[in-house]
Amino acid sequence: MKDYVKAARKHLAALKAEAAAPGHRDRHEAAQLRGAEDRRRRVEEALAKMPEAEAIKRRQNDPKDRKKEPRVSTTDPQARVMKMGDGGFRPAYNLQISTDVDSRLIVGVGVSTAGSDARLARPALDDIERRTGDLPEELLIDGGFVSIEQIDAAEGRGVTVFAPVPTPRKSTADPHARKKEDTDRTAAWRARMETDEAKDLQARAATAETTNADLRCRRGLDRLLVRGPHKVTSVLLWGALAYNLLRVPLATLLG
Repeated sequence: MKDYVKAARKHLAALKAEAAAPGHRDRHEAAQLRGAEDRRRRVEEALAKMPEAEAIKRRQNDPKDRKKEPRVSTTDPQARVMKMGDGGFRPAYNLQISTDVDSRLIVGVGVSTAGSDARLARPALDDIERRTGDLPEELLIDGGFVSIEQIDAAEGRGVTVFAPVPTPRKSTADPHARKKEDTDRTAAWRARMETDEAKDLQARAATAETTNADLRCRRGLDRLLVRGPHKVTSVLLWGALAYNLLRVPLATLLG
């Protein structure tokens, strides 16, 4: 990574020297100079992100993943190099969408650089409350969001959580029985998920996937053409607004 920084600085210095020479101040060279300056800045920002990437790599559960070289992006230093569905690694953002199950309207969005969803339930609730002025009575989340801390925090705010209980390592263990790390709230969640009502609600939660599919396939969110979380959030908001407007009946919009 340090070699990339040296190369970017050397290229920028050469362009500056060329631009300073008589007769070399046209728009093309000015654009080249700006491009080189922008690349130098992005490479240096990426280098500054390396300690954070190394720390995240050390916290990963799989020993094989911990041994792999940490990755940062020189294209967008604020993005995180993540493993994609096709098995490849690319700079990406983790786009979060909160959907009302009955109407399928989007009620909250979020942009994260975390490769895991495990700590994102609380930020999602914060966003929903900020945008709507209220918290949902129930929160349906998939297994990627399951975290004892996050579930306990949501239940403490009066939100009943419905989320799949992780499969225990021992096949003979009861996944719905209280565990050593459980609080009263998370123990209640485990017991709740064994009921028929919870199983029915969890099945309905899959309807949110139609929202994700719409944004990817029809709103162009399968690829981001901007850099930085603020611009990415703007793109996600435009996609959510377009989706919601197309779902709301015209008579409702006209009052």
